[in-house]
Amino acid sequence: MRLALEKDGWNITNDPLYIDFGQVQMRIDLGAEKLLAAEKSGEKIAVEIKSFLNPSAITDFHVALGQFLNYRTALREKEPEPHLYLAVDIETYNNFFTLTFIQLQIQ
Repeated sequence: MRLALEKDGWNITNDPLYIDFGQVQMRIDLGAEKLLAAEKSGEKIAVEIKSFLNPSAITDFHVALGQFLNYRTALREKEPEPHLYLAVDIETYNNFFTLTFIQLQIQ
């Protein structure tokens, strides 16, 4: 994932990105930024990378969704600039993330 972001022109700023929220410390896999030439301002992202290796994809999804929601809340309060993304491999996306129920959850 890191190489793919770098090839697309992203500068990895944090590996990992730590968020301290009171007595709760969180660690998002990557923080990155990209200079947008048209706006002359930086766009920042945070990326949580998940492998979905558990025999039950829905179990992995529950964990990933819980983490995503917690990270999103912390980012909104502490560092509102980065957009948060969940990265999964293409096979997981095609076989699981395209299911109707999962699409409803993502929306």
